[in-house]
Amino acid sequence: LLLATLVALACGGSSTPATTTPEPTETAPAAVPSGDLAAAIAGSHRTDDERARDVWRHPAETLAFFEVAPGKDVVELAPGGGWYTKLLAPLLRDSGSLTVGLPDGQYGDTFRQMQAEHPDLYGHVRVGRLAPPEAIELGAPESADVVLTFRNTHGWVRNGVGPQVMESVFRVLRPGGIFGVVQHRDPEGATADATRGYLPEATVIQLAVDAGFELVERSEINANPADTHEHPNGVWSLPPSLRGGDEGREQFEAIGESDRMTLKFRKPAAQ
Repeated sequence: LLLATLVALACGGSSTPATTTPEPTETAPAAVPSGDLAAAIAGSHRTDDERARDVWRHPAETLAFFEVAPGKDVVELAPGGGWYTKLLAPLLRDSGSLTVGLPDGQYGDTFRQMQAEHPDLYGHVRVGRLAPPEAIELGAPESADVVLTFRNTHGWVRNGVGPQVMESVFRVLRPGGIFGVVQHRDPEGATADATRGYLPEATVIQLAVDAGFELVERSEINANPADTHEHPNGVWSLPPSLRGGDEGREQFEAIGESDRMTLKFRKPAAQ
């Protein structure tokens, strides 16, 4: 097992707010069947606020698109408040494995608190290190079937560590392994400005291709055509952050969560 001390990536060294807000961990422990994603989605270990976001994040469809299933060895990068971790951990508990990359500070502390309070749900989750440019330790080379990242890529681009992260993901994946990316999406042709939280698909695709990945498929699972992409606080103007407070709140709640790309890459199979 990898032991953790994760250094913040998505929000390290920047005044831009992190995309993910840690959810509360005081929900009562509950038995969640292993290997059953529907049961995990419906589980009482999730908060009402987390369940309310299913309509925007489409967890069942997204994980199926990324070929996540029991028996797979999965790495989740920078899981934030653990929204997806709460689904992946029970899904892979008895068959397969889950490794998370924890940032420093409140986001890392959120998962550690979850793990300490509910070892039955999260005690089996492995913890790696994601601390570019100093070090990235996600597991042994070619030890993972799937690597996932949800709304983190703008942070890597902003901090100038995108290539290093992509190369590390490529290294940990087995030949034929899947790299699944969900990221706030700017319209094509827009200038990449990671400080707003959005990136054009072309920017993300080029980062992955430069690291050796093949683009397999794009999905509109997490698209939101109502998102105009032009907000005073960038993507953080929208739910769930609503960083502007009451100013424009009704308008932003009507838009909903951000427009997102959903990209599936593959590490080429060994020749």
